[in-house]
Amino acid sequence: MLNYIWSAIVVASIICSVVCGNTQELSTAVIDSGAAAIELLITMAGVMCLWSGIMKIAEKSGFTALIAKVFLPLLRLLFPNLDPQGETFGSITMNISANLLGLGNTATPFGLKAMQGLNKLNGGSKTASDEMVIFVVMNTASLQLLPTMLGTLRQSYGSKAPFEIMTCVWISSACALAVALTLAIGLNKFKVGRK
Repeated sequence: MLNYIWSAIVVASIICSVVCGNTQELSTAVIDSGAAAIELLITMAGVMCLWSGIMKIAEKSGFTALIAKVFLPLLRLLFPNLDPQGETFGSITMNISANLLGLGNTATPFGLKAMQGLNKLNGGSKTASDEMVIFVVMNTASLQLLPTMLGTLRQSYGSKAPFEIMTCVWISSACALAVALTLAIGLNKFKVGRK
């Protein structure tokens, strides 16, 4: 469906460009945006490689285990059916750690691994369990302490202080996570109550 939407936007842009007589600007924008996309891709790839390596070091050094201990009471409350020493719980912890550092792309492999473990716990059902819903909500509306990718983007576009937005990111991500978790937990309980 999304492919159709993007295709419609591109076709509508080309038609508007022809009707308004801006075909020269359109062709210039296509060429310039292609070069800018490659440049941004190289910048982001470098940052992702750096922070993926740091996450691997954090995992091997036991730093993520320390983060797991800090979040253990909350995660036990949110995922009561998981073994805190299990692989799925560890993947959830790594995912949360990467999201705290603003590394959504680095968090993705851990999130996929955690979701596979949660799906096994769910018996391979085609319906998501409460734990799966909670994990997706936590991953989507994640708390970010250090918005690394956002700071990198801001710096690549010329910001003099790319991390001056940190307080706003803390407030907005904490509010988003609190609201999302409250709704998810509330709707899960409402669903159980209606059975």
